[in-house]
Amino acid sequence: MTLDQYRSLANRLLAPWVRAAKAVGATPNSVSVAAFGLAVAAGAAFYVATPVAYAAGAAFVFLNGWLDLLDGALARELGTDSEAGDMLDHVLDRYADVVVVSGLAAGVDQFALGLAAVTGVLLTSYLGTQAEAVGLDRVYGGLLGRADRLALVGLTGAVTAVVPTVAGYSPVTALLVVFAVVGHLTAVQRFVSAWRQLA
Repeated sequence: MTLDQYRSLANRLLAPWVRAAKAVGATPNSVSVAAFGLAVAAGAAFYVATPVAYAAGAAFVFLNGWLDLLDGALARELGTDSEAGDMLDHVLDRYADVVVVSGLAAGVDQFALGLAAVTGVLLTSYLGTQAEAVGLDRVYGGLLGRADRLALVGLTGAVTAVVPTVAGYSPVTALLVVFAVVGHLTAVQRFVSAWRQLA
């Protein structure tokens, strides 16, 4: 399961958004910062944990994901892609992951599960970039990449807004379990893939 295989399709859909961003004078870094702001808004909404807040959080997450694609596409279009911009994007993405998952966990009072989920998320991303740091290609795939996580968070927020509990449990709790288990499995999967290439 990975939505990253549809990256080329997303890039084609981004074309009018890239033109619009250029028209208003947006920079890739400003788009990255705006995406992070939306992640903070999503985390806050999930912390509030009301049906309206979950619906708003879902919308914020989808917008965050779209802007996260847009900043790279805009940088390539403007010819301003750089290591500094890439670093800013990745740092903000990791903070965004922490804010969103923490908001989800706090909203359902599942802090221990939230810790397991956020470490799974962070280690998945770390292994993706660590592969590049040792001379391999950056790894985006695996069982649960960032695009998959954002889609699941958005869908879970939308579902929770309509159906707050299923058999006495919040859909958010189930999502945190997925992130905790599958996140760490994805990190291990990426490690094994990189190790085999290096060996």
